[in-house]
Amino acid sequence: MSSENWTFNKQNETQKQKATIPGTVHTDLFQNQLIPDPFFGANEKQLQWIENEVWEYETYFTLSESELKNENIDLEFEGLDTYATVYLNEKVVLEANNMFRNWRISAKSQLKMGTNHLKVVFHSAVQKGKEEAEKLSYTLPEKERVFVRKAQYQFGWDWGPRFVTVGIWKNVQLKFWNSAKIENIKYSQIELNDQKAILEFTTEVSVFKEKSIQLKINEKSATFNLKKGKNKIKMQYEIANPKLWWSNGLGEANLYSFTFEISQKNQLMDSKKLHIGLRTIELVKEKDQFGSSFYFKLNGKPVFMKGANVVPPDSFLPRVSDSTYFSLVENAKNANMNMLRVWGGGVYFDDAFYEACDAKGILVWQDFMFACAMYPGDEKFVQNIKQEVIDNVNRLQNHPSIAIWCGNNENDEGWHNWGWQKQFNYSKADSTKIWNDYKKVFHEMIPQTLDSLLPKEKNIYWSSSPSKGWGRKESLTQGDVHYWGVWWGKEPFEIYEKKVGRFISEYGFQGMPNLGTLQKSMAQEDLNFTSEAFRNHQKHPTGFETIKEYMERDYVVPKDFEDYLYVSQLLQARGMKTAIEAHRRAKPYCMGTLYWQLNDCWPVTSWSSLDYYGNWKAFHYQAKRSFENVMLSVADENEKFKVYFVNDNLESFSGKMELELISFDGKLLWKTSKEITIEENLSTIVYELLKEDLKLFDLQQTVLKVQFNEVKSNYFFAKPKELKLQKPTIQIKMLNDFMIEISSDVLAKDVFLSTENEVFFEDNYFDVLPNQKRIINVSKTPKNIKVKSLFDTMQ
Repeated sequence: MSSENWTFNKQNETQKQKATIPGTVHTDLFQNQLIPDPFFGANEKQLQWIENEVWEYETYFTLSESELKNENIDLEFEGLDTYATVYLNEKVVLEANNMFRNWRISAKSQLKMGTNHLKVVFHSAVQKGKEEAEKLSYTLPEKERVFVRKAQYQFGWDWGPRFVTVGIWKNVQLKFWNSAKIENIKYSQIELNDQKAILEFTTEVSVFKEKSIQLKINEKSATFNLKKGKNKIKMQYEIANPKLWWSNGLGEANLYSFTFEISQKNQLMDSKKLHIGLRTIELVKEKDQFGSSFYFKLNGKPVFMKGANVVPPDSFLPRVSDSTYFSLVENAKNANMNMLRVWGGGVYFDDAFYEACDAKGILVWQDFMFACAMYPGDEKFVQNIKQEVIDNVNRLQNHPSIAIWCGNNENDEGWHNWGWQKQFNYSKADSTKIWNDYKKVFHEMIPQTLDSLLPKEKNIYWSSSPSKGWGRKESLTQGDVHYWGVWWGKEPFEIYEKKVGRFISEYGFQGMPNLGTLQKSMAQEDLNFTSEAFRNHQKHPTGFETIKEYMERDYVVPKDFEDYLYVSQLLQARGMKTAIEAHRRAKPYCMGTLYWQLNDCWPVTSWSSLDYYGNWKAFHYQAKRSFENVMLSVADENEKFKVYFVNDNLESFSGKMELELISFDGKLLWKTSKEITIEENLSTIVYELLKEDLKLFDLQQTVLKVQFNEVKSNYFFAKPKELKLQKPTIQIKMLNDFMIEISSDVLAKDVFLSTENEVFFEDNYFDVLPNQKRIINVSKTPKNIKVKSLFDTMQ
């Protein structure tokens, strides 16, 4: 029914406009040229009226006599955002109040032959939230948004605009069925070893009346007698010599395909397909001499998690296509990630995202949709959430990519560390009630619901991320931590090397997008730091000031606007390299690093490594290098420079490591080599250089090059602003349509390549050592390659 002719209008206005389903009221208004582009300039500010109105959507559709003869006709909305009254032929058939739920009613008795009328009235979520807030004797943090089961980021965040939208945001359909249909399928692993896997499938089948049916799973079939209503059928399936599902970098993400068919007397009644991966996953939390471990074991092997936090890829979710989710996951895989965290202030993503993670070997940390606040705990609200949990866990639980379910983002930390009690002047009774409501949802209802839905091997639950606030010392010795001492605390990047937790599930630094991205979202005359349009595309209250403060510490601050964008990206990449490599060097004490954030929901200056259009910032290229399975990393520790070899592979290897000190103009100042053996899945110190021994060299114009087979690392002894760079003569040679060669007479630092046409460079923002040839693959033939290096911005 999404393809029927739909119209929409503001309540009490007669003029009806064409609507797109799935869609939102903002995108419908824009497509009908009734509002300007919400993302352009400072338009956001003049569009806030939309959230307070009541909007009506309707369509007329025709049913034939034969269609009406079906025994059952269900009207199903996969997503209604959020408060919706549904009328079918002028009669109220549904009241919806949760964007994250699936809404289905039996509609046959309301339908007629010929023309039928379906109308959905959307009430203002903002007004509904305010009405609910009024009912409490105290104020909950974050005002009206916490009362509304709707994507929380749409109320505005420090990287996203405020567009509190409404609409039929997922598909709507009439489903015709007769005697029987498959409602749901889940499975558990009864046995899994090298010789065989035994799976037990539970297929939920609804039948209109008592009958005998045949269930076929691939080539295996059996007959069952079913009673009227819902039936759960269990059937085992054996796989000989099973191939396991592995995460990216450790092996193949192997999937098995299953087809489920129910039939009666050889007549097919319904079928469903399922792709599953065979694997075991555990979260290991064991007391040790430091505190308590926090790491994942995949197929019995401890795996260091490398990845990022994901936010919804658009403020207007129906615009997000399957291919957007696919390329998001592809970009994570190409940057050597193996885990993504679906953050709790957004949405449970479409199936396409999880299917891509299954296929690419990306594990998923799945938050439930609660973030940075305290929520009500009345019975109606809790039951609404419970159904939301059931709908989404049933939809997602068969994905091998799902590693962990997490109750919320930062609610626990906020309650204990952000001073809400004082800010909102809670009495002792208020505080007790709010905390008890928290426990009711996150310590009781959600875990109990998971226990009822999931087999033991899939049921890993963590009530809140992080478990302790970053200001508390236990945050670094147990559980997961969101470390925001850098950025929010204004601490230097070097603090990352000291403040290493067991699993760092958030940390980050902002970097500005490329000029091309900004040009799509504001007028040319607004491309400056004082324009309202430009400042509207930075949602952190002191974002630009913080970037500048850190830039002054490490770089010569450029005067030119485009150079400033470029250096801000280098700054972000430098900070994040420091963090990631410190986390990885600390393995196995630390066993996970998920930076904030992978992507954006609109064109903006934010913590993302990919901008709204999917372009790689300097940081995403750096993440790809810092997340390589095998990494060489140099650390400045007391009187020594220590060379660490980090190996995430499940195999050990030996070879020759070479170290060279090279001046920026290409002179070899010192060299040595050493045969080393690297154990599997470990971080090891393989060489130590005494600072005393380097006194003879001018370290402001010297680079330490470390190499082991194909693994390379360049270490600079001074901050970028202190380096004595010379003007490089950079040469670019086209080797063929898809390959270029780059060389320079002297060190070219942070070489940035751009073109007139949109070309993807396999590597960018890289160093070219003197007389070294760098070969770079490109996605298509580049037109007029422009080259920038750090030297150009320091003049």
